[in-house]
Amino acid sequence: MTMIRRRSLLALAGLGGATLSLPTAPARADSPGTAASPGAAAAPGAPARPRVIDLPAPTLRRPVGTVSLHLVDRARQDPFAPVPGPRELMVQLWYPALATGGRARAPYTTPRVAAAIDAGLPLDPGTIAAVRPTARTGAPAVPGALPLLLLGHGRKGGRSNCTALAEELAAHGYLVAAIDHTYDATAVEFPDGRLIRSALLDDPADWDAAERKEIAARVGDIRFVATELTERRTGAQAGLPTADPRRIGVLGHSMGGAAAAEAVRQDDRFAAGLDLDGGLFGSPVAELGLDRPLLLLTSLADHDTWQRWREHQHAWGWQLRARDTGHLSFTDLPHAAAPGGLAGRIPADVYAALFGTITPTRATELTRVYTRSYFDHFLRGRPTPLLNSPSARFPEIEFHWTRDR
Repeated sequence: MTMIRRRSLLALAGLGGATLSLPTAPARADSPGTAASPGAAAAPGAPARPRVIDLPAPTLRRPVGTVSLHLVDRARQDPFAPVPGPRELMVQLWYPALATGGRARAPYTTPRVAAAIDAGLPLDPGTIAAVRPTARTGAPAVPGALPLLLLGHGRKGGRSNCTALAEELAAHGYLVAAIDHTYDATAVEFPDGRLIRSALLDDPADWDAAERKEIAARVGDIRFVATELTERRTGAQAGLPTADPRRIGVLGHSMGGAAAAEAVRQDDRFAAGLDLDGGLFGSPVAELGLDRPLLLLTSLADHDTWQRWREHQHAWGWQLRARDTGHLSFTDLPHAAAPGGLAGRIPADVYAALFGTITPTRATELTRVYTRSYFDHFLRGRPTPLLNSPSARFPEIEFHWTRDR
């Protein structure tokens, strides 16, 4: 695949950005019931909706629990809210559970958020609601402090976008906290029924200023959630998981990867960062490098921000390219794209840039194994042979650049 220009990469972020014409109306708080219900009857002649789209189960047969938290940062004003107020977030946790008996299988997201994602891509109505994860809602967590991974979505994405990856990491002993970045995510639904849609412009007049503002908000969210889960112990009761403040990593897809790198630069609590195909926009990371490890796992052969980062990285660094992947191959969305009829609705070259030619199952496998190996090494001190050299098991992974110091 040829190298996509800087702005084009952003346009392909999250759920596709401007490329797929996501809604760009000003953000609003919708009352319950204003969005079409995915369960409503299909119109005559409408495409048949997928009944179930199972995400790949974790490779380790260990119970996984999940729970959502509503957190309010009263020390910080929301930079995007139309009316001044504290920053509000929805955060989803995945974690190793003691057991899942009697617990319901978790939905992929809420029905109204699912409908917003369907409309934005666009997919057949009901597609995202048909996606079925493995985790069980509210299952009791294993005792003890768990290494914490803070997970960010792409521009106009959402916290559910990397559920298969989060469940895999949880099965292997991590507490994963995925953040919905309010007014950035396609839609965020709060417990009181408010539905907050994205306020981001598809094509800002000043991209540099927009990126700086978006990354600053995301990094503030990441640091706040880390504090809530480690110092204030939010959710550390009633069988919910506990985070280990000495073992914290940050990762994200697309703009979420750029924010992960900047969070590592700003906050000494974060031991390592991982960027899934994100240009290093909106921060000085490309010019300054990091004094802690960063892994880039990319679909593109190269990018100007990655080139600059390689010149300045001070600590361990890797750039691994997953051949035959597209920008969204590191998320769950390839599993829904074909069943949801997306290929027939967007140009073939755009579809290839988003999903590549690799199968969704193989793309998920590659993302899981390299992400897990990386954090096992830096948060748990476990040997990581996959990061030493190319593997015959995973010939798609090309070692583009490494610095082992």
